Amino acid sequence: MTTASATTETTALASRLRLAVTRLARKLRQEAEPGITPSLLVALASIDRGGPMTIGDLCSVEQVQPPTMSRIVAALVETGLAVREPDPLDRRVAWVRATPEGVKLLQRSRKRKDVYLAKGFRGLAPRELAVLEEAAGILERLVEAGR
Repeated sequence: MTTASATTETTALASRLRLAVTRLARKLRQEAEPGITPSLLVALASIDRGGPMTIGDLCSVEQVQPPTMSRIVAALVETGLAVREPDPLDRRVAWVRATPEGVKLLQRSRKRKDVYLAKGFRGLAPRELAVLEEAAGILERLVEAGR
């Protein structure tokens, strides 16, 4: 195989994988907890994963502007999924953390998505499941390398 054909094949694989991952992500968003927007769910997951964080930290993690994140955090607080607490040493700083209700919502949402995927896996052959196991590791490495 020539270098040009290998590059073409790699590019075609990248395109197929991008499209499949995008479609899967869209379907998983549809399986998420009803009644909460994807933006709120992603921000809540980041807060839960990262522990209490400032809006500035959350903006960096989610790569959005402060006004957008302020609206998202306000909606999370209003719905009881997160709380804003002033920093005891610097009252200008507010820390955002997930409430127990927010954590429960995330757990339900994750479980719904896992169940959706597990149902799809039932029809796969053991060899296909092994391939998915290997692919999951490869995708995790790609994501980590891109940080």
